Amino acid sequence: MNGSIKRAAVLGSGVMGAGIAAHLANLGIPTLMLDIVPNDLSEEEKQNPKARNKIAAENKKKLRKQNPSPITTQKSLDLISVGNFEDNMQDLNDVDWIIEVVVENLEIKQKVYAQVDEHRKEGSIVSSNTSGISINAMAEGRSDDFKKHFLGTHFFNPPRYLKLLEVIPNDETDPDVLAFMKRFGEDVLGKGVVEAKDTPNFIANRIGTYGLMVTVQEMLNGGYSIGEVDSVTGPMIGRPKSATFRTLDVVGLDTFIHVANNVYDQVDGDEKKVFEVPEFMKQMNEKGMLGAKTGKGFFYKHKDKSGSTIYELNPETLEYEQESQKLKTQASGAAKQEKGPKRKLKALVSAKGDRAGDLVWNITKPTLIYSAELLGDIADDLTQIDDAMKWGFGWEIGPFEMWDAIGVEKAVQRMEDEGSTVPAWVKDMFDKGFESFYKTENGKLYFYHNGEYVEKAVNEKEIDLKLHKQSNGVIKQNSGANLIDLGDDVALLEFTSQNNSIGMDVIQMINDSLDEVNRNYRGLVIGNQGKNFCVGANLAMILMEAQEFNFFEIEIVIKQFQQAMQRIKYNEKPVVAAPFGMTLGGGTEIVLPTAGQQASPETYMGLVEAGVGLIPGGGGNKEYYLNRLKGLPEGVDLDLQKVANDVFEKIATGNVSTSAAEAVEAGLLDGFDSISLNGDHQIYDAKNKVLALDKAGYQPPKEDKVPVVGEPGYATMMLGAKQLQLSGYASDHDIKIASHLAHVLAGGKIKYGTKVSEQYLLDLEREAFLSLVGEQKTQERMMHMLQNGKPLRN
Repeated sequence: MNGSIKRAAVLGSGVMGAGIAAHLANLGIPTLMLDIVPNDLSEEEKQNPKARNKIAAENKKKLRKQNPSPITTQKSLDLISVGNFEDNMQDLNDVDWIIEVVVENLEIKQKVYAQVDEHRKEGSIVSSNTSGISINAMAEGRSDDFKKHFLGTHFFNPPRYLKLLEVIPNDETDPDVLAFMKRFGEDVLGKGVVEAKDTPNFIANRIGTYGLMVTVQEMLNGGYSIGEVDSVTGPMIGRPKSATFRTLDVVGLDTFIHVANNVYDQVDGDEKKVFEVPEFMKQMNEKGMLGAKTGKGFFYKHKDKSGSTIYELNPETLEYEQESQKLKTQASGAAKQEKGPKRKLKALVSAKGDRAGDLVWNITKPTLIYSAELLGDIADDLTQIDDAMKWGFGWEIGPFEMWDAIGVEKAVQRMEDEGSTVPAWVKDMFDKGFESFYKTENGKLYFYHNGEYVEKAVNEKEIDLKLHKQSNGVIKQNSGANLIDLGDDVALLEFTSQNNSIGMDVIQMINDSLDEVNRNYRGLVIGNQGKNFCVGANLAMILMEAQEFNFFEIEIVIKQFQQAMQRIKYNEKPVVAAPFGMTLGGGTEIVLPTAGQQASPETYMGLVEAGVGLIPGGGGNKEYYLNRLKGLPEGVDLDLQKVANDVFEKIATGNVSTSAAEAVEAGLLDGFDSISLNGDHQIYDAKNKVLALDKAGYQPPKEDKVPVVGEPGYATMMLGAKQLQLSGYASDHDIKIASHLAHVLAGGKIKYGTKVSEQYLLDLEREAFLSLVGEQKTQERMMHMLQNGKPLRN
C-alpha cells in the first residue's frame, strides 16, 4: 500500500473510542469521532446538530478530566471533531483510516460496516478494535475492496500508555495493507505491534485471562487469601504492582467476565473448564462489586477522619475483612534478595513445599504449557506471544522467557513428574539439542522456530543497548556510567547508577566522554534504556555530607556539576539528550544545555528541587530562564519580568510536564520535532540528530550576557509568593526557598535590565544551594523524600 494516513475516523466515543481518538490527535492526526444520536431528544432538539452530536461531544469533554490523562496536551483536543452515525457517515469518504469501536456485538458491528462500506472511499483502511469477535465474521457480506482493506487493530486500554497493538488480518486482507499497518503502528502510532490470528481473544487476552483464571482457582484450592496472592504475583515475578486482584479491580470485573466468557463459549474440554467463571465472581458481578468503577471489588478502601483503611474480600463470605498480611516465606524472602525478574522467579518456583513457591509454580506451570500449546494457533512464532504479554499486560518477561529463566529441561522434567503433558514440539526441541527458546549471539537475538534458531526481525530504528554492548563493547566505564560506540562515529553516554542519579562518578564520565568525543567522534548522545532517564542528584550523598557539615565537599560537587553542564553547552561537537520517563531535577539540568533533544512521548520533566527544600544547583535556573528568553517569537517586546515570573513559578512549585508535548510548551524542550513518536526509536533518532547537526557544520553557541530583572524583579516575584503564604498555601520554609530562588533569577540586588555573565548567575545559584542545604527543615525534607518517596510540607 502506498500513501499515508492523514485523517482518521473513530466510530464509537466510549472510553476506548475516545481514548483512541485522543491518541491519534496526540500524534497530530485530525480525527472525526462519531456516536449514536441520543434517544431522548425532543422534537426541537432533533433538528439541532449540537444536540444530535451530544454523546460524542460529551465524551470528548471527558478527556480533559480523566486520570491518567489520555491527551498529551490540551491542544490535542482541537484535532478531534465530533458527529453522529446518522448525519456524518458520508464524511467517511474524506478519511484514510476508519476505526470501529462500537459495542461488542457481531450483529451491530455488521450493520455499522454496511454503512461504512457505502460511504468510505476506495482504498481507505477499515479496522475493528474488537477484543475477541472474529475478524472474518465481521467482514462477511462486504465488498471486495472493503475486505482487502479490513483487519483488526486491537489497542489496549488506555491507548496512550499501553504499548501493545494486536493486528489481525482477515482471510482476504491485502498483504501490503497488513504490512503498512504494522509499520504505521510502530513508526507513527508508537506501538509494539504483534500479528495475531483470528482466534478467540487473540494473543494477550487469551493467555492473560487464562493466567488470571488459574490464579483464582489456585487461590481457592490452596486456601490463599486475595492479599496473599497479590503479594507474590506482582513485581516479585516480573508483573505490575497491581498483581492479580488489583489488576482485576482496575479492569472491571464485568469486563473480565465478558472476555473470559468469550473464550469459554468457543473452546472445549479442559480448556473450557479453566475459563468457567467461579461462582463467587458471578455473585460479585450481580451485586455490582466490579472494582474501581463502583468503589468495591476484590478490595475496598474505607476513608474516615483517621485516614484510609484497605479491606480485602473474603471469597467464601463475600464480606470485606482487614487486608491480610503478605505471604512471607523462606522462598519469598530469598526471591526479594535476587536481582531481576528471571532470578526472582527461579528462586520462587524452585522452592518445593514452600507456600509461596508452590503458589507461583502452580500458576506458572499451566500458563507455560498453555502458551506452548497455542503456538501456531494464535501466533506464528513465540516472540509474538512473549511481546504481547509484555506490552499488553505489563509482564517483564513473557511465557517463553519464563521457561528459559527456570530452565527448560528442569521445567519439563518437573511438569512430567507431576503428571502434566508437555507439548510435543517442546520435547522435540530439547531432544534436538536446543536447550533454550532464546539465545543471543554477536549482539543479535535468536529464537527457536521449526527446528532452528532464527534471528528476531526488528525495526531498524530499534537499538537495544544491552545487545549493542555485547557486540560493540564499551569505550569507557566507571561505577556510574558507560560510554558506548553507537556506530557512524557517534558515541552514547549511558548512566548506570542507581535510579540513574548524578554523583561524582557520573560527572567524571561526562567530562571523560566529552574529551573522547571531541578527539574521535562526530557527536554525543546522552541516553539510556533504564526505567527513567535520570531522577536527579544523589540526594542521599548530599544529605549525608550536609549532616556531617562537609559543605566544602558539597560545594566542590555542585561546582563540578555546573562546569560539566557548561561544557555540554559549549562543547565543540554536538551533544543531544534523549530524555524519557522521569527526567527530574538534575536530569532536566542535563537536558537543558544540550545542542538538541530527542524525547520519548512519555517524558516527565521538571526542576523539582523545591520539594526537598532546595533550588536547582547545576545551572538549571539560568538555563531554564535563557530557554524561555530564547523561545520568545521575534519582534515581540522583551518582557523580562513576565519570563522571570513564569520560570520562578514553575521552579518554586516543582512543576513537572505530564508529557514531552507539555515539556515543549513549558520551554523545557526545543520543539515538537524533538519527540520520537515511538520511544523504542529514540536512541536511533537522537543519533541521527547528532549526525544532522554535524553535517550542517555545527558550531557551539557563543556565550553572551544575560539580561535580568534585578532588585525590583525580585520584589515582584516575592509578592506572589507572599500572597500564597497569606492564603495558607506556602509555609515559612517555602518562602525562604522562594526568596533564594528569586534572588538567583533576579541576578541579585542590581538594576532591572542589567546584563550579567552566566558565571555570575552560577555563583549566585551555588551560594543559594549551599545556604539551603544547611537548613534543618531542608534536611528534614530530604530525609522524608528518601524514606517515603514523597515531599514533606514543613
